[in-house]
Amino acid sequence: MDEFTDKTTAINQMWQTDFTYFKIIGWGWYYLSTILDDYSRYIIAWKLCTNMQAEDVTSTIELALQASGCDQAVVRHKPRLLSDNGSCYISGDLAKWLTDQKMDHVRGAPFHPQTQGKIERWHQTMKNRVLLENYYLPGDLEQQIGAFVDYYNNQRYHESLNNVTPADVYFGRDKAILREREKIKKLTIRQRRLQHQKQAA
Repeated sequence: MDEFTDKTTAINQMWQTDFTYFKIIGWGWYYLSTILDDYSRYIIAWKLCTNMQAEDVTSTIELALQASGCDQAVVRHKPRLLSDNGSCYISGDLAKWLTDQKMDHVRGAPFHPQTQGKIERWHQTMKNRVLLENYYLPGDLEQQIGAFVDYYNNQRYHESLNNVTPADVYFGRDKAILREREKIKKLTIRQRRLQHQKQAA
């Protein structure tokens, strides 16, 4: 199970966030902060950080607010943030910043990573690809992460999204794609029936 208890019904209702880490040879550990849209699995923003502090979280959220347009005054409800109970997520600084932004914050049950299953799955998928190489410069790692985010958002079909991409769902293209597929499927079935009838005759 990788769903939060309240299932989202639209984009930007809830964002999952988490850190994962990478070793850069000669530089030490770097931490990737990501914001993933719960409904579409679209990676809205990410940032490679040298720490896992509240300000690293807020700067990634700021990137996501700008990228999604949720920083505009016309937005009625800002996304809820779903995180684990890591020290940067339970800090008073983050709580104050989120209050100022009028954003709610939900934390998963301790020792129950399945609550943030979508972002955990994203980390696993991304690391399986990105960690095939060694990295000697932070810029090289950033480049690889950026390329994989682009692939994940725009080219990788998700079974849980009816085999469309996160970008298709996030930008509202999925319904038209699925309708077109259904039309092609019906046409193919009709053509096959005609072929069978001809062969039978």
